Amino acid sequence: MNILQITSLLIVLAGAFGAINYLFLKLPSAIGILVVALFASFGVLITDMIWPQLIIAETMRSVILGIDFSDALLEGMLGLMLFAGALHVKLSDLKAQWRVVFLMATLGVALSTVIFGSVFSWVTGMPLLVALVFGALISPTDPVAVLGVLREANLRKSLETKIAGESLFNDGVGYVVFLVLVGIAFPSDGHHASGLEGAVKLFLQEAVGGALLGIALGWLTFRVMRRIDDPSLEVLLTLGLAFGGYELAVYLHFSAPIMAVCAGLLIGDVGAKHGMSEETRKYVDAFWKLIDEILNAVLFLLIGFEVFAVAFEADFLLSALLSLGLALVARLAAVAVPVLLLSPFRTFPRDVIPVMTWGGLKGGISVALALSLPDSEWKPLILTCTYVVVIFSIVVQGLTVTKLANRLGREPDLV
Repeated sequence: MNILQITSLLIVLAGAFGAINYLFLKLPSAIGILVVALFASFGVLITDMIWPQLIIAETMRSVILGIDFSDALLEGMLGLMLFAGALHVKLSDLKAQWRVVFLMATLGVALSTVIFGSVFSWVTGMPLLVALVFGALISPTDPVAVLGVLREANLRKSLETKIAGESLFNDGVGYVVFLVLVGIAFPSDGHHASGLEGAVKLFLQEAVGGALLGIALGWLTFRVMRRIDDPSLEVLLTLGLAFGGYELAVYLHFSAPIMAVCAGLLIGDVGAKHGMSEETRKYVDAFWKLIDEILNAVLFLLIGFEVFAVAFEADFLLSALLSLGLALVARLAAVAVPVLLLSPFRTFPRDVIPVMTWGGLKGGISVALALSLPDSEWKPLILTCTYVVVIFSIVVQGLTVTKLANRLGREPDLV
C-alpha cells in the first residue's frame, strides 16, 4: 500500500470507530477510538485462532508492520500535536506554575527513570543501562493523551496548567534523556552519541538548541504575522512553522519536540495578543483544534492496532504487570519530590500529588520510542511492557482521573 492508501484507510477507520464509540460506548472520543480498535484487533486475533486458514491476523500484522509507527509519530504527527497543544497553554498561566513544571519536567523525569530502571533491572535481570533506557521511555507523560483528557476533565485552572505544562516539557526532556541513554547503552548504534562526554553534548545540543530554535522561529513568524491581516495566510504561516520548524530541528539534531512546544507557546500567547486580529485568532484556534482532534483520532487508532506488533508471552505479561506498579511508583516520586521541595515556599492543594500522579498518562510516544530501539534480546520485552502500561494508562487512568479529582473535592485555586 502506498502512503495515500494507508492514510485514507486510517482516516476511514478512525471515522468509523469514532461513530461506533459515539453511538454505543459514549467514551471520550480518543479513548473510545482506542477501545474500539483494541476490540477489533483482539477480535481478529481470536478469529485467527479459531479459523487459522483465514490468515486474517497475518494479513493485518503485515499491514500494521508496514506502517512505521515510530517514524510516523516522531518524525511527522508529533510536531503538529505538540504545537497544537502548546497554542492553548498561556504563558501567563505557565509563569505562575513554572517552578513546579520545571522541576517535574527535569528532576521528576530523572527520578522516575532511575527508580523504574533500577528496580526493573534488579527484579528481571535486565542490564542496568538497558533498564534505564526503558525507564526513560516510560517516564514522560504523553501530552497528546494528557491534553485529550484535560479537554473532558474540567479541572481547576492551576492544576490543569501544571499537568498540561509538565506534559509538554517533560516529553521533550524525556526524549532527550532517552537519546542520551541509548547512546550509552547501545554504543554500536550509529544514530546516537556514545560515551559520557558525547551524552552531555547531545543533551545540551538537543534541549537548548531545540528551545532556542523554537523561540527564534516563533518570533520570526510572529513578526511576519504582525504585518499581515489575512486569516487564511496566517493559518498557513502557523502550519509552515509547525511543519518546517520541526523538520529543521530534526535536520540540525535539535530536540524537535522542545522546538514545537516553544514555538507554539510563543505564537499562542504573544502572537495571539499582538500579531492577530480577532478573526484570525478564531481561524487559528479552529484550524489547530481540528488538526489536533484528527491526529488524536488517528494516533489512538494506531495504538490500538499495535497489538499486532507486540509479543504477548506469559513471562512478558508478568513483567508487564510489574511495570504497571513500577510506573505508578516512579510517577509518584516524580510528582511528590518537586512538590515537597517547593512546599516551604508556597501552598499546594491536597489533591495536587494524587491527581497529577494518576493523571500522568503514558501514550503513543512511549510506544514509538520502544519501537525505535536497536534490535536486541530485550526489545520484545520492553515493547510488550510499554504497550501494557500505555493501554492501562490511557483507558483506566484516563477514564477515572476526573472522578478522582471530583472525589478529592474542588479546593480554592491556590498558586
